[in-house]
Amino acid sequence: MFQGTGRARVAALACLILGLGSFALWHHRQPGVQGFSSLPGLKGHPLDSGHLDARQLALVINSADPVSEAIGSYYQQARHIPADQVIRVRFAPGRTSMPVAEFRRIRRQVERQTPDQVQVYALAWATPWRVGCQSITSALSFGYRPEVCFGRCGTARISPYYARGDVRRPWDQLRLRPSMLLAATSVAAGRALIDRGVAADGTRPRGTAYLLSTSDPLRNVRSGHFAGVAAALGRKLRVRVLWSDYLRQATDVIAYFTGLTNVPDIASNHYRPGAVADHLTSNGGILTGPSGTSADGGLGQMSALRWLEAGATGSYGTVVEPCNIPAKFPDPGLLLTYYRRGDTLIESYWRSVAMPDQGVFIGEPLARPWIHKR
Repeated sequence: MFQGTGRARVAALACLILGLGSFALWHHRQPGVQGFSSLPGLKGHPLDSGHLDARQLALVINSADPVSEAIGSYYQQARHIPADQVIRVRFAPGRTSMPVAEFRRIRRQVERQTPDQVQVYALAWATPWRVGCQSITSALSFGYRPEVCFGRCGTARISPYYARGDVRRPWDQLRLRPSMLLAATSVAAGRALIDRGVAADGTRPRGTAYLLSTSDPLRNVRSGHFAGVAAALGRKLRVRVLWSDYLRQATDVIAYFTGLTNVPDIASNHYRPGAVADHLTSNGGILTGPSGTSADGGLGQMSALRWLEAGATGSYGTVVEPCNIPAKFPDPGLLLTYYRRGDTLIESYWRSVAMPDQGVFIGEPLARPWIHKR
């Protein structure tokens, strides 16, 4: 993101200013759709017992990929997903991007086979993670949007699910089915991810949410709200705001949000089951990188998949250059507030991103560490 100096750096900064201004203008004009700073504690959002579970999730498996088959089958068993909610499609494995025509064919097949009660999708693969300039999770949920390629650094459509804590059934209420990749490059890694998600349920972990303000000014754009996040969550969740480029050997991580191209020592920390973590950078959603592994993202930037490999249960990254517009990345305050009130990981992550077209959601969708008795 924003590599180089001179004209490139000036253009990047101008993009940031334009993006923030456009989002602020949009935000001011939209009644009833607010960011975390306007929703301390999400007052007024109903807390009913209608949380999502396996009865409302459809699992999509690539039958041409043995890893997808193995991970998908394991997930079906672990989450007791009904057989009629398991959808098998077929496409050549290993490609990072899916051709638009092929994607449209597969999406039509998925839609035809999706039972009416299904509200969200789990996709049992790490590749492909992109369709054109759009992430595969947003493309499946919204449909392919070619206009995403025309203004990568501009503002984009606002997700109707953004900050909507009142929406308990996104398909029934919004005609939207959020999706998330069960992203793993090996069967063992996929099973470990699923096990962490299942193990998280109802544990009410006493972990800490770490919000790191880094030395990278272009990727540190979320940090201005970190103090407000800590204050608003108050006694509900332990939050530590650190002025540091990395966290090392922490034993109680339930959340880790930062902004760097590469985050050192993430594997030295212990992540509680259900932990969420992401880093704001342009190419975090390039999951399998130019090396063909998950060890790096595009242009040497760390893949979001590294968080899952380190022990997190959910993450997020952008698949093309989005510029550092905060609305295109998760709002930690929204994510943690929804998660802490008892929502699933997929609900919490999706509600926290205003403009998710360029971003891919990865993790175990049904992880739900805070299950509250009604």
